[in-house]
Amino acid sequence: MDSIIFDVDGTLWDSTEICAKAWTDAIHRETDLSLTIDAPTLKGLFGRLLPDIASVLFADYPKEEQLRLIELCCQEEHKALLAQCAPLYPALEDTLRQLKKKYRLFIVSNCQAGYIEVFLETSGLGSYFEGHLCPGDTGNAKADNIRQIIRDYNLKTPVYVGDTLGDFNATKDAGIPFVFASYGFGQVSSPDYTIQCPGDLLNIF
Repeated sequence: MDSIIFDVDGTLWDSTEICAKAWTDAIHRETDLSLTIDAPTLKGLFGRLLPDIASVLFADYPKEEQLRLIELCCQEEHKALLAQCAPLYPALEDTLRQLKKKYRLFIVSNCQAGYIEVFLETSGLGSYFEGHLCPGDTGNAKADNIRQIIRDYNLKTPVYVGDTLGDFNATKDAGIPFVFASYGFGQVSSPDYTIQCPGDLLNIF
């Protein structure tokens, strides 16, 4: 193995409490919906592409309005996360510091443009990662973005660390091993490896 590609939500941090409040504030300001979004709801939705999340939350609205509303939610979310870093999973920075001594580190997440940059800035962890991609950058889904990272950085034997079945399926589509972050938001029945916390990566590799 020469590199590790990480998911963000449910793998590096848990932003659902902060995002739920930000999204609720945006919805109440911009719509007549009485919808209040909570963290468990977002944990069930994070990992999907944003248009899919919008179609669930704003099912009564036309597609164009769904996309407008989810964009407003994301703008509000960015402001909130820059003002307050979401909780990082235990010993994350120390784990990344040790991993970086041996491996090249990257991020591929199913998020909007700018979200990974917000994570890197507000967490102070930007120096550990060599590159990142998301659908907001490329218009492509996760498997294609994983393949693009592999091509762009000439990776030979990467693995992917994520927490949902969607992560697992994308990783298998891309043809690389999957490490299941079981402390995250989803369930995966047959990963290649399982970790209970980020630090477990040091014992696998």
